[in-house]
Amino acid sequence: MSQQIFELLVNATIETLYMVGLAGLLGTLMGLPLGVLLATSGRGELLQNLTFNRVAGLLVNATRSTPFIILVVAIIPFTRLIAGTSIGTTAAIVPLTVAAVPFIARLVEGAIREVDHGLIEAAHTMGATPLQIITKILLPEALPAIVLGLTLAAVSLIGYSAMVGAVGGGGLGDLGIRYGYQRFLPEVMAAVVLVLIVLVQLVQSLGEWIARRVNKRSIVS
Repeated sequence: MSQQIFELLVNATIETLYMVGLAGLLGTLMGLPLGVLLATSGRGELLQNLTFNRVAGLLVNATRSTPFIILVVAIIPFTRLIAGTSIGTTAAIVPLTVAAVPFIARLVEGAIREVDHGLIEAAHTMGATPLQIITKILLPEALPAIVLGLTLAAVSLIGYSAMVGAVGGGGLGDLGIRYGYQRFLPEVMAAVVLVLIVLVQLVQSLGEWIARRVNKRSIVS
């Protein structure tokens, strides 16, 4: 592999990490509270609000059911409004974030729903407020599952970031398409795939390690 291709691979990897990192952060900041609200606003839940629950659930399902590559094209006007352009690495963060928010929200919702209801009832008996139950019981108990969910979301974002290369989003996907496919350089495509595999393995291993560290029920050696 030539020096020029190696430099392009390094730059594309940095662009991918930038897209995935920022989209993951923004997606978590919006998806985490949304997931908590989805889990606690249903019938008979702590913050019962059926109207919000149904509307938010519908929007989340609609976004999640839209194939990512179609979502990228469909929200181009919104991307231009936010980023000032629809092409480039920074612009790609917009659809990545839009895709990440509902995905993370559902993962967080599922993690919270797995918390033992006996703990919630005990907290109610002791006079805890809904906010206290959420912050002191639900989130700490669900934290290991939430971390694993965020890990899954990060892995998915890595795959999505490769897709945006098809529409000028930059990163490893763009490099693979422009050089590996359009210029018939299979060694570049192989290198891109290898880097993506390594990134996924690193993210997955790190997420599992963090989940074990925050799991209060795990046995400390």
